[in-house]
Amino acid sequence: MSGDVREIVATSSRMLAASGHGDLIWGHVSARDPEGRGVWLKSAEWGLDEVTPERVHLVDGDGMVRSGDGTRHSEYPIHTEIMAARPDVGAVVHTHPPHAVALAAAGDSLRPVSHAANYFVPPQVPRFTDTADLVLTAELGRSLAGVLGSASAAFLVNHGIVAVGRDVEEATVAAILLERACEQQLLTHAAGGWPTWSPPEESRAKREHIYHDKAVSAVWEYLVRQLPALEPR
Repeated sequence: MSGDVREIVATSSRMLAASGHGDLIWGHVSARDPEGRGVWLKSAEWGLDEVTPERVHLVDGDGMVRSGDGTRHSEYPIHTEIMAARPDVGAVVHTHPPHAVALAAAGDSLRPVSHAANYFVPPQVPRFTDTADLVLTAELGRSLAGVLGSASAAFLVNHGIVAVGRDVEEATVAAILLERACEQQLLTHAAGGWPTWSPPEESRAKREHIYHDKAVSAVWEYLVRQLPALEPR
């Protein structure tokens, strides 16, 4: 991850808002602190579209704000516990995108009916059902991390999603792709008829061909270029 960590978290937050992940003041993005002191997390009481570097602060594993200003999000255990369980994860996104929430609540599994879904499936996207309330404790955070396992995303049923990556860029692209995949599947169902989707071997091949590291990085750079035109003036 290049550049200032606060700037990248802020950019990701605004990018997610512009991609349909905004939910008033809720939803948050974090990056692992390079010095191992905790996570750099969007502060509470701001919408994703309002996040600036000054609205990103350092939160340790006990929920203490160690650097920066602002109110700490109550769901910080989502971020700290996933990163504690997954040394390979450098960033976590938690948002409430409407199509992903709807698909998970309907009890349907994500199917590779589109390119976007192949980023995740197979295997199936895990479903966290311990609670649909906020993830306020380390115990719930650890349970969510256990459900997520080695996957790149999970549904928090009747709540939202988490998406993870080696860095903020990768986690952000994953979150955007998951919402696009869910929207495309809901459109497929709405069209009627009998939906089709790729078999597992084709899904794996498409993942390798479409979502290799260079392509994911290029998607991030594309979204950065588009962001000024998408943000309100």
